[in-house]
Amino acid sequence: MKKKALTVTVVANMTSNYSEGLGNIASVQKVFKNRKVYTVRSRESLKNAIMVQSGMYDDLQTEVDGATQKLVNSELNAATCRALEGGYMSTKGTTYVRKSSIYLTDAIACESFVSETRFHNNLYLASNYAKAQGKNIQNDADGVGLMPYQYEYDKSLKVYSMTIDLEMVGKDENFGAEASAEEKAERVNAILRAVETLSLVVKGNLDNAEPVFVVGGLSERKTHYFENVVHVEEDRLLMTDDLQAKIGEGYRTGLLKSRVFLNEAEVEETLHPLSVSAFFDALADDVKKYYGVD
Repeated sequence: MKKKALTVTVVANMTSNYSEGLGNIASVQKVFKNRKVYTVRSRESLKNAIMVQSGMYDDLQTEVDGATQKLVNSELNAATCRALEGGYMSTKGTTYVRKSSIYLTDAIACESFVSETRFHNNLYLASNYAKAQGKNIQNDADGVGLMPYQYEYDKSLKVYSMTIDLEMVGKDENFGAEASAEEKAERVNAILRAVETLSLVVKGNLDNAEPVFVVGGLSERKTHYFENVVHVEEDRLLMTDDLQAKIGEGYRTGLLKSRVFLNEAEVEETLHPLSVSAFFDALADDVKKYYGVD
């Protein structure tokens, strides 16, 4: 069978995104599974970060026509505009729908959630304002804008998968348009470069979310092929028979030698991984070969 998709599953040490807040209290997003609560970075948040960092949203144009949506027309479509590769629905005039060629899962924590609450305030700003206004911050806390706040904090190993439909990249059937092979390869590899070096800005702080372990490659199946076999327990990457069997079907692994995994030596001995950078370099070459732009 012809390989027609690219799939990777990533283990990364990243923060969660935030859900609804209550007053001055912010809580991280969570999911319930296996009778426990786990923190997550949602697939929507993850996809947006990857699209922005990859430069795929550099040519994004939006319009407001009842709803805020991506601008789409015969000149601006998925073949000519990289930002539309992530899918769109345009309801202006004729309704056009084009599904995304890039699919992600939620990034779910490997260990159940243990609440860690951080407490902050804007004391310096309030003190600065009080001084300028000749007020006493202790006697007039509300008048000078002193505001304590708190939020849950989570940075933990999380697992997520990404699959790209290589046959769909650069095509827009709504307008009978298709990008060049060179453009298709560049779009896919821009996404891969973003995953390799992913950074997130959370609560004003820069968060390094690069992979510490990654597995995958070109696939005959358009599915998250390794989603169910990559597991971390107590900071150990599980070397299951199913994981090894799937890797043996022609896939690669990449490992960042960072001592994140307590069984790093076992991972190296069992899987013989490439470095993370070498993994993505090899995958980028595979993408170029697929599109015939070697």
